[in-house]
Amino acid sequence: MKSLTAHIGPGRSTGRQRRGRAQAPTLAHDRKPRLDAAAFLGVFAGIAFLAIAVGIGGEVRAFLNLPSLLIVLGGTFAVVGLCFSLGDVAMMLRTVAATFTHAMPQPASEALRVLRLAEDVRRFGILHLEGRLTEHASRPFLHKALSMVIDGLSDSEIEAVLRYELQTTPQRLRRSVAVLHKAAEYAPAMGLIGTLIGLVQMLGQLDDPQHIGPSMAVALLTTFYGAVLSNMVFSPLAVKLDRLARNEELVCTLYLLGATSMSRQENPRRLELLFNSVLPPEQRLSYFD
Repeated sequence: MKSLTAHIGPGRSTGRQRRGRAQAPTLAHDRKPRLDAAAFLGVFAGIAFLAIAVGIGGEVRAFLNLPSLLIVLGGTFAVVGLCFSLGDVAMMLRTVAATFTHAMPQPASEALRVLRLAEDVRRFGILHLEGRLTEHASRPFLHKALSMVIDGLSDSEIEAVLRYELQTTPQRLRRSVAVLHKAAEYAPAMGLIGTLIGLVQMLGQLDDPQHIGPSMAVALLTTFYGAVLSNMVFSPLAVKLDRLARNEELVCTLYLLGATSMSRQENPRRLELLFNSVLPPEQRLSYFD
């Protein structure tokens, strides 16, 4: 999911720009994927603390049961695959993996990137963008927007195409959110089914004390696994992806406003006013102040 990556390249500067950048958001110049530390801490730290608590209170191995894990994980993904498609489930797994390896783009930083491009268009003309397209290959929406500006499409045509693109771009994230919400809904149910399986096995072997313990372990641990996966993995990841979808929609809106403004070759100061009308108050720019 390349659009989750926010990499900012160095830009041209003037005396006025240097003064403005002192108040603008800090920009990253790294084109490599950046680790999302919050995602790692949110998922793995919670599981680690849970394991530590289990270890302090008793033996960790007592909470490891492969049949219980297979019932919960296998059952959950089987039901989710029935509700959706294998493509949706695979896309969800790829999207979740991307959230750990690509930090969320910052709208203020992307707005500043577009302002710099608008300044160059104002100073050197639209064809100047042609030599800078490769810098934005990792941002498909922005790359497409700039390509249409270079091709000479009118601002109304650019806006019509990008508005449609804006409606479809975050949909892959929202489908993944729906898959995760459904997994969070069914994981506890799979745990309950595993509990019933364990109880049936236990009741069927009451005359053999050696089988009562393992059957009871399956009965209890499937409920435990279902609750942990639902509340510590699937639900938080769904919230994370939903936030990413809203963030991506905002970033694409900034790209759309920038492309139509560059097509009209407007003053970048007006574009900054437009950006500040859609950016959250804490991320608004003071680039030209």
